[in-house]
Amino acid sequence: MTDFTSDTQQIPHGTVTVFETLSDLNNLARLGETLPVNGLKDLSYDKDSCRFKVDTIGSIALRIIEREPHKTIKLVSESSPIPFTCWIQLVEAGDSDTRLRLTIRADIPLMLKPMVSKPLEKGVNDLATLLASLPY
Repeated sequence: MTDFTSDTQQIPHGTVTVFETLSDLNNLARLGETLPVNGLKDLSYDKDSCRFKVDTIGSIALRIIEREPHKTIKLVSESSPIPFTCWIQLVEAGDSDTRLRLTIRADIPLMLKPMVSKPLEKGVNDLATLLASLPY
């Protein structure tokens, strides 16, 4: 297993608001206009899961398997070319100041690791930046 951890991002909202938004995937409907759509197709979701297709990767399904209120949201891939687990970690730095960090632990075959490590590192940072910029 290989871990990819984003840089820490600052969100100008309290951890309660950020956690409540990110821990219910139905909020993707509200956030839809701000999500990047390049290559993203067939997005469907409910409170605990989401499914989508990415042109260069294929179908991906994610499910929230653990919520630690105002601290951590853990997701696992149910359908993905490479199995992975994702943690969204939140730390309260002030009343309206939350720090977010994203970690992905992927089961990457040794032969693929040199090819996919850089894109995954960039993707984790890009996703953390996107999550930090959402309208909470």
